[in-house]
Amino acid sequence: VQLQASGGGLVQAGGSLGLSCAASGRTFSSYAMGWFRQAPGKEREFVSTITRSGLSTYYADSVKGRFTISRDNAKNTVYLQMNSLKPEDTAVYYCAAHSKLARVVDASEYGYWGQGTQVTVSS
Repeated sequence: VQLQASGGGLVQAGGSLGLSCAASGRTFSSYAMGWFRQAPGKEREFVSTITRSGLSTYYADSVKGRFTISRDNAKNTVYLQMNSLKPEDTAVYYCAAHSKLARVVDASEYGYWGQGTQVTVSS
């Protein structure tokens, strides 16, 4: 599966942004999806993941209550709605896919990655 993330940009602290990740192919619903982010000089970190059906989601503590992951299997797209953004949310955001059955938060377990989209939150 090929992934293309979009929707990043510059926003003031407290604002909102919505990211999208479009997948190619007809097997999108076979993959659980995740969002990760990487700030300059830091390791890539887990943000959120969603199951194949979209019925179950999981978030990093740092974004819980502010970010919402969702997917539309008919449109082969996963979304990340980010509200109440903070300067520390500034990073390149990546979408990723894996085909394991269990919930996965380790980036190394994801086999497919999008190219990343920059999110900058100004204070």
